[in-house]
Amino acid sequence: MIVKIYYQDTDCGGVVYYANYLAYFERARTEWLNEKGISVKQLAEKGLLFVVRHAEVDYKSPAHYGEILEIHTCLENIEKTRLAFSYKIEEKQNNRLIVTGKTTLVCVDANLKPQRVPEEIRQRVSE
Repeated sequence: MIVKIYYQDTDCGGVVYYANYLAYFERARTEWLNEKGISVKQLAEKGLLFVVRHAEVDYKSPAHYGEILEIHTCLENIEKTRLAFSYKIEEKQNNRLIVTGKTTLVCVDANLKPQRVPEEIRQRVSE
């Protein structure tokens, strides 16, 4: 996934604000699921949600206003109720490593009670 850094993404020094990388992870993960034929919106309408249980961000180099970033998303592991993703964000022009990270998501119902990851989702993410 490609992200262009706009002024709103940065702090007063023109560097991407550190918390924005979590939002970039979220966008990239949602697009990754969409490419697998999984609509987060449709799952939510059925009362099935994936909530972030754990997040890690390892900052390697600052990204700046106007740069183009490429976000690589990978499913690392799938368990009974969890999906674990890893991310790598690079500045596209020079392939400079900006950030690496991980998130663990838990499958829950509308009452936030953990649920088994549906078999259909397991199959789609494994393709």
